[in-house]
Amino acid sequence: MISQSRQHTLLEAIGEDPSRKVHIPQGPSYLTNPPGTTFWQAVGSWMFTLDHKRIGVMYLCGVMFAFLLGGIYAGLVRVELWNGTPGFLGESLQQAQNNYNQAFTLHGAIMTFLFIIPSIPAALGNIFLPMMLGAKDVAFPRMNLASFYLWCTGAVFFVATLLTSGLDTGWTFYTPYSTTTSTSVILATLGVFILGFSSIFTGLNFVVTVNTMRPKGMTWFKMPLFLWGIYSTAIIQVLATPVLAITLVLLVCERTLGIGIFDPAKGGDPVLFQHFFWFYSHPAVYIMILPGMAVISEVIPVYSRKHIFGYTFIAYSSVAIALLGFLVWGHHMFTSTESALAAVIFSALTFTVSIPSAIKVFNWLTTMYKGAIHFNAAMCYALAFMFLFTIGGLTGLFLGALSVDIHLHDTYFVVAHFHYVMMGGTLIAFLAGLHHWWPKMFGVMYNEFWARIACLLVFVGFNLTFFPQFILGTQGMPRRYAAYKEEFQFLHQLSTTGYFVLGTGLFLAAAVLIISLFKGKKAPDNPWGAATLEWKCCSPPTHHNFEVQPWTGSPYVYDDFVYDPDAEGYVEVLPDLQRDAKPAEAPAAPATT
Repeated sequence: MISQSRQHTLLEAIGEDPSRKVHIPQGPSYLTNPPGTTFWQAVGSWMFTLDHKRIGVMYLCGVMFAFLLGGIYAGLVRVELWNGTPGFLGESLQQAQNNYNQAFTLHGAIMTFLFIIPSIPAALGNIFLPMMLGAKDVAFPRMNLASFYLWCTGAVFFVATLLTSGLDTGWTFYTPYSTTTSTSVILATLGVFILGFSSIFTGLNFVVTVNTMRPKGMTWFKMPLFLWGIYSTAIIQVLATPVLAITLVLLVCERTLGIGIFDPAKGGDPVLFQHFFWFYSHPAVYIMILPGMAVISEVIPVYSRKHIFGYTFIAYSSVAIALLGFLVWGHHMFTSTESALAAVIFSALTFTVSIPSAIKVFNWLTTMYKGAIHFNAAMCYALAFMFLFTIGGLTGLFLGALSVDIHLHDTYFVVAHFHYVMMGGTLIAFLAGLHHWWPKMFGVMYNEFWARIACLLVFVGFNLTFFPQFILGTQGMPRRYAAYKEEFQFLHQLSTTGYFVLGTGLFLAAAVLIISLFKGKKAPDNPWGAATLEWKCCSPPTHHNFEVQPWTGSPYVYDDFVYDPDAEGYVEVLPDLQRDAKPAEAPAAPATT
């Protein structure tokens, strides 16, 4: 039954059109400036913009540059490991090891702090969170812009690290080594400190926006699941990031003032740093993966043409992952000075966090069951995500088990597990979201065929890169070594070959999207038939997103969206209320006497 208010809103939208199609008003794109704008005025309009979409696009460009930089360092690592003997990064073993330490440290730090953490929340979240709420912008647009410039400032510190003496501590900055090395630890930690503020600003903005700007009719359990995921992520960003900031300040104080917090010679404890660091960084793992899960929860039902299965369970599982993520940091220290009782407790808690993750996967599978699946590029990436993330999650159980973790700790098994979760999860979900929302962001369609070929190359290259590392780990190959025994060479060479296949796939995906900006067909307003609010405005959106306030219905009911060959996309069609109305009950026959 359609309420009176919906009838009124939809009747306004269709006007006198007998086809009952809902018309979306068109307007000037947020990407363009009014005619007559000079070049410098255009530059200023972007640099000082308060439009959440433009800020999201600037984030997108920034994180993609960081991804390219981190990927280059990954290439240096893989090429060095081709032979297992010094050569590419240095002639002597010592020289090669030093350069290798810097390469994997910068790869990890750049990928973690500059790409994975901000990629989905700051880029895609900034663009689509307000639009999914039917809002014009986030709650604090100026804070949003400040967050972006804080991210840029933190990135500059990282670049300064590259240009000075580099960094060789690993992305975890473990003490006591990080307090004694001559590399640019202070510059890098200050960069992470500033990036933390950027993360807090973004998280705070999203929490307030979701709490205060939901449209009338959008209750908590009528929100798109993308918003649940981003909201849960924002809570972690606000609560956990200050712990990392304080830890890094203490590390800087230790290096400059020698206050003795982490130095055993002065009564300190280096393991204390690990507790502080992982109290943030394990929840940060969920800062990285929860937004990816949120993207997949949007993509799967749209391309399966089915209502999402288990909406409430998926929503609650996002919150459960966010909360449980604060309780499992101790599993990173099974081989440190942790007591047996603490290790058992952290091991048990680690297993519990797998439950909400499994709930999501089972619900996605059930959503696809008997669905009309469309194998568009976004859906292909979503399927790749489910396969890779499941492997990453299942191998995490081995590392959560005390007896097995002792043997696998600090081996390539950990490297493979981490990349299956973080890269196979977050990066692949980011690509799924990018292909799903690209027509809305830029108003153009990309080449589906080549996008799917790129996805296939990424999938094959990824598995060829990282699956051999599981075997290397179980055979005892330790991580962070530039040289190794000959028996490991074949698997390392497979892994390096996979890196180049993966890189080819990623460059092809980037080329497909970039070419579409210049030669792509104009995108319809709703090319995929999605029902969330961001598809109820024109492509690309105007500066205010919606010229007419959209009706807030169920985000996963697709019955009202039909394919229109003229528009080459889907349109919302108002149901015929008279036709669909139930016939009035016939008056009862008068009683006979």
